[in-house]
Amino acid sequence: MNLKAIFFDIDDTFYSTSEFAKMARLNSVNAMIETGLKMSISECVEELREVIEEFGTNFGHHYDRLLLRIPKEKYGDINPAVIVAAGVVAYHETKYKNLKPYEEVPEVLRILSSTDLVLGVITAGLTHKQAEKLVRLKILKYLTPNAIFITDQIGIGKPNVKLYKNAYNSLGFKAEECMYVGDNPIADIDPPKTLGMITALNRRGGKYLDSKGKAEPDYVIHNMWELLDILKKYCGIRA
Repeated sequence: MNLKAIFFDIDDTFYSTSEFAKMARLNSVNAMIETGLKMSISECVEELREVIEEFGTNFGHHYDRLLLRIPKEKYGDINPAVIVAAGVVAYHETKYKNLKPYEEVPEVLRILSSTDLVLGVITAGLTHKQAEKLVRLKILKYLTPNAIFITDQIGIGKPNVKLYKNAYNSLGFKAEECMYVGDNPIADIDPPKTLGMITALNRRGGKYLDSKGKAEPDYVIHNMWELLDILKKYCGIRA
């Protein structure tokens, strides 16, 4: 394996997006109810889930939409902006306190960063959100500065193969010299595999755990230690 670069997904690869989102949404719902929203926790969580499903995770006004679709009696004379603000603040406080990488991720990245490998990211989402995650996860120092590619910033989304091609071409690499590590078989394995990149499917958890793509990944891992073991075997990396 003539490997020169490894690109990673962020969500459910560096940290448990699904678990974090569940916690953050529950905290925001509790905060809105404490501020005066007259809904049960389960009722509010379900309504919020529907809003997110309908408008997408990157929509910026989930809580506003939540209040628009429920009877006004649910919040009475309270200014709805205050209830929305309570939800937003609780969400961001959860992000501040609880957005952490999987336990082994920093150490594995530290080890890999001591090699000649370029360590990069190819991630789908809004530029500021995905960049913020890298900072909050405290792993930015291990990544190669010019190897971070965010779909919103580039204008190419997953699963378009052009996204991956753009990444390795901009760094002067060939497809077969690069590995991509992600959790979504359809968006993270099929496109880079089509181009000839080496692929590693992270089957740790998340909403794509039971999904299946068209292509078989070169490797299946359940944590980053397993990825390091693969690299030790085929690339001569020593921890």
